[in-house]
Amino acid sequence: MDYITGVNKKDTLEISEIVSGDYIDKEIKINGSVHNIRDMGDVAFVILRKREGLIQCVYEEGKSGFELSEIKDAATVEITGVVKPEERAPHGLEVRITGIKILSLPSDVMPLPIAKWKLKTSLEAKLNNRSAVLRNIKERAKFKLSEGIVRGFRDFLYNEGFTEIHTPKIGAKGAEGGANIFKFEYFHRPAVLEQSPQLYKQMMVGVFDRVFETGPVFRAEKHNTKRHLNEYTSLDFEMGFIDSFEDIMAMETGFLQYTMNLLEKDYARELKVLGVELPKVDKIPQVKFEEAKRLVSEKYDRQIRNPYDLEPEEEHLIGQYFKEEYDSDFVFVTHYPSKKRPFYAMDDPADPTFTLSFDLLFKGMEITTGGQRIHDYQMLLDKIEARGMTTEGLDHYLNTFKIGMPPHGGLGIGLERLAMQLLGEENVREVTLFPRDLSRLEP
Repeated sequence: MDYITGVNKKDTLEISEIVSGDYIDKEIKINGSVHNIRDMGDVAFVILRKREGLIQCVYEEGKSGFELSEIKDAATVEITGVVKPEERAPHGLEVRITGIKILSLPSDVMPLPIAKWKLKTSLEAKLNNRSAVLRNIKERAKFKLSEGIVRGFRDFLYNEGFTEIHTPKIGAKGAEGGANIFKFEYFHRPAVLEQSPQLYKQMMVGVFDRVFETGPVFRAEKHNTKRHLNEYTSLDFEMGFIDSFEDIMAMETGFLQYTMNLLEKDYARELKVLGVELPKVDKIPQVKFEEAKRLVSEKYDRQIRNPYDLEPEEEHLIGQYFKEEYDSDFVFVTHYPSKKRPFYAMDDPADPTFTLSFDLLFKGMEITTGGQRIHDYQMLLDKIEARGMTTEGLDHYLNTFKIGMPPHGGLGIGLERLAMQLLGEENVREVTLFPRDLSRLEP
């Protein structure tokens, strides 16, 4: 009887193992994809791409046990060779090839020169050739940093006593209402793709006190801007027994501090490849909505056109103001008008025309919306009625409040926008693996 007893130990090494171990002048095995080949005549440099980056392998005619013509770019191979020091090579070493096992050969050429350090091509070409483009070292580094952000979010919240949940993405009613809902037929019944896990995560506060989720959300917005997607990844959390909505802002600040430290420690290679300088997050200023509008109106001589929301230009100017005045890349804008917030947002007792809510702006772009929620059943009913809404489709949500809920609040962070601003990209699609927008349904 044969048994599977755990992860198989391979005889091939990873780059980090070679770099950290005592392998100089020793023969090793390493596998990977041929990133490119630089043929110098009797000698050729075969650059191997692995999950940890690039490693230089050296082919010597008559010594490496095969003909160079047998391999080509994008072939996957297993190389046997001797490790030698070489200051000019990545990691300060190279592998002198003594043998090769060809695992696969491509049947076509690369549509773009992915071995180049920077791809000088259009975003449209990048998106049309996504699986090839993402093999470029700089392109794939963007998504390692996105991984680091999600990892930081998860790790930090686990440490703070949060429980990870997974809520449905098919529902009967949108969490926020409005016209930006994808509607479809679900076994002869009307259904929607969820705009947010909001209603579900509030329900789960009554179970676990603190919950979080990372997952896709869907917005049927007919925007074709550099900052909008119709499907994006939302980092959501909800926490109970709060004293005020400032507890939510403090928790997000803690997440950012933890995550920037994590990126600096575990993603230094990607930060260097992309030339990213991490922002300071030791403290983040906060300003009320109306005050923020007034400050930028006065400093930049800009007329206030919409008293109930922030226009993209205003967000940019608020970010500019707080960078110039306080050297901060982040700013919490608080107390948004009630009419621009969903029905579950807690109104400010001091002035019910405003809410105990906030947006976090990062370098002049909104990346987070959050705040305190209404936790009283009758207050929810009153606000729904005052807005001319019905309770249809909200029965299960409202029943949660009938049986008691603590004061609570939470937020949603747009992963792609956060990554976009962190990396200094001009278009959110640059940091989205497979974007979905008005015109793109594939790949």
